[in-house]
Amino acid sequence: MTGATDGDGGAAEEGRRPSVASVARDRRVWLILAVVAGLLVCCCSAVVGTLIALSSGLLAA
Repeated sequence: MTGATDGDGGAAEEGRRPSVASVARDRRVWLILAVVAGLLVCCCSAVVGTLIALSSGLLAA
């Protein structure tokens, strides 16, 4: 039984390592997606702000 327990424990540890690695990969992917989404939001808000400033300037003139 001791050998089976060690084998099961070893298998459980091996099973955990890939899942931890996949979680780490998922975190990296989500971090990259979050950065890209943040950059898109900043760029889009800058474009919208510029368009509003241009349109208000054109309307005031």
